Amino acid sequence: MDLWAGENAAQQRTQIVGRPRVKGLAGMGILALNLGWAPPAFGHALRQRYDLPIPLGLYLAGAGATVALSFVVITLFTRRPPWRGSYPRVNLLRFRALRILAHPGILFACRLLSVGLFALILLAGIFGTQNTFRNIAPTAVWVIWWVGLAYVSALLGDVWALINPWNTVFRWAEGLRRRWKSGGSLSFDAPYPEWLGVWPAVVLFLIFAWTELVWEGAEVPASLASAALAYSLLTWAGMLVFGRERWLRGGEVFSVFFGTLARFSPTEFRAGNPDPEWALRPYGAGLLTTEPIHASQMMFVLVMLSTVTFDGFIETPLWVAIVDWILLAPLLLPVLTVLHKTLGSLLPLIQSVALGLFPLVFLAIYMVFVWLMRYVVSTAARGDADDRRIPTTDLARLFVLTLVPIAIAYHLAHYLAYFLVAGQFIIPLASDPFGFGWDLLGTSLYRIDIGVVDARFVWYTAVIAIVVGHIIAVCLAHLMALYVFKDARLATKSQYPMLGLMVCYTMISLWILAQPVVEPTPG
Repeated sequence: MDLWAGENAAQQRTQIVGRPRVKGLAGMGILALNLGWAPPAFGHALRQRYDLPIPLGLYLAGAGATVALSFVVITLFTRRPPWRGSYPRVNLLRFRALRILAHPGILFACRLLSVGLFALILLAGIFGTQNTFRNIAPTAVWVIWWVGLAYVSALLGDVWALINPWNTVFRWAEGLRRRWKSGGSLSFDAPYPEWLGVWPAVVLFLIFAWTELVWEGAEVPASLASAALAYSLLTWAGMLVFGRERWLRGGEVFSVFFGTLARFSPTEFRAGNPDPEWALRPYGAGLLTTEPIHASQMMFVLVMLSTVTFDGFIETPLWVAIVDWILLAPLLLPVLTVLHKTLGSLLPLIQSVALGLFPLVFLAIYMVFVWLMRYVVSTAARGDADDRRIPTTDLARLFVLTLVPIAIAYHLAHYLAYFLVAGQFIIPLASDPFGFGWDLLGTSLYRIDIGVVDARFVWYTAVIAIVVGHIIAVCLAHLMALYVFKDARLATKSQYPMLGLMVCYTMISLWILAQPVVEPTPG
């Protein structure tokens, strides 16, 4: 098809399937697989449509009103922080039954299992069949690990810190080095610049998001394994240069990602010598910081939010209209013509540029509303200079972690149905991870039950998750304001701009999820 065939070509570049949007396997692809192990057909939604019982506008208005009402309730009943200083914790290791879970033998077994599964994924990806559905690598990476472990991290605790295979392998290598040469270190322990923060993780997270949303090789087992190997070498190189612990905190993107989600979780682990602490704490307590976090950590949170929003936005009619406008824009036509001849398809390029711009847009919007927060506080402070001294950048770095529950909510809204349906692939793949026709565990004949979710479940799960996520974010932001401004009146007024942002964000997010999925074909 000629890319520049005019308006008809622009219309032909679009495939429209009306249904609420949720990340997952294409329903028809799953059904075909259920009937006989079909070829790869990864998509982005269940191909069903849920007809809303009331107009979409009422859903959006109701969701926004619910978030606003939650703000009224929290300000009426919370006039001071629930705790001052350190939040309450209960050391779970005080209980004998739970101490068993922290036994060195149990921890070693978990780490060994993690390394073994990682090796299995690499071997299956490289040597196994390249059929997406018959190879364990895509399902293990995109469904069980990326989606499932995010839920575990947010709702239970930072399990990734225990089972991270890159950390485990390097730790074992350090142990062997110490046995071979007493006192010898495997790392050069080069000074890690303070200004660098987690900027390496920010860049790597954007690259990871690109592999998930743009890169065609994300569904190809060999390509996925090659990318995992490349990342392994990069991670071990970072540990070799800067030290294992330092690189885990600043450069190992998944430690930063799962660790950020785990700040919402009800458990935390604090290393101590000789008494470590595995503590139970209130949900969300880890997101209330007493000091501004590093600017790179703030950007990491905004990148988390922007990429998951971008994931939904690129399947809306509005996105396809934007792509068509770009492809047909007279001023861009000469440049696009050259790029089209060079690249063949312009869609990945457009998506890549948009993916890079989305975090900047989120940053700009967030900073505008934080500036408004500071302006409202300065106006309401009535000359109290102490309340005017907090710079806008410091306020932004203080409040950004309160947005993490929204990222968790979007992960639930976008991926839960995907996890429940596509996650079933792990059952037959456990018996035949390479796709060679094995039946090691007797589960190779298991067939996927696509009836575990339907379009109604998808829609209401998305609505509940997004509304609850924004309500939690509003509550945490108010608690944070009470800490920062130390005055209930100022704290309440400071959150007016952020409340407006939360209401708008809630409605926009639900609007995206309710759009018919429109997938631009490569131009």
